Amino acid sequence: MPSFDIVSELDAHEVTNAVDQSNREIGMRYDFKKVDARFEQADGQVIMWAEVDFQLQQMIDVLRSKLVARKIDIRCLEVKDPESSNMRAKQVVLLKQGLDQPMAKKIVKLIKDKKLKVQSQVQGDQVRVTGKKRDDLQSVMAMLREEELEMPLQYNNFRD
Repeated sequence: MPSFDIVSELDAHEVTNAVDQSNREIGMRYDFKKVDARFEQADGQVIMWAEVDFQLQQMIDVLRSKLVARKIDIRCLEVKDPESSNMRAKQVVLLKQGLDQPMAKKIVKLIKDKKLKVQSQVQGDQVRVTGKKRDDLQSVMAMLREEELEMPLQYNNFRD
């Protein structure tokens, strides 16, 4: 039986490249001359350091543009509130990866509401979809692409 998996993954190498490019751009910009501003990447998050909150807003725009240029969907970003203390401002940007339980259940419900001849089941942080025909699976993919979900989805492990 044909099947495929619905996942939400990030290319960690591309994220690292985008953070490095953002650091270089901040170092070259005139409005950031003689300012201690930088990006740091650590296990599933990007930490931005600057002197004031206004600079953090400019930095998040730079990071978003570099991620989009590297074909990373910015819907996977969760921007936390800035924290200020002693002439330093810090802001954490979480990089969401994997489908959480509510999102996986929402995807399964969307598939069932369309009444397609496929079965879907949650397997950890992914959803497995199986059906008798390849066309049914492709219609599920097309339907999910049209939906406005808050996470970017990828379809992998397609088997005939």
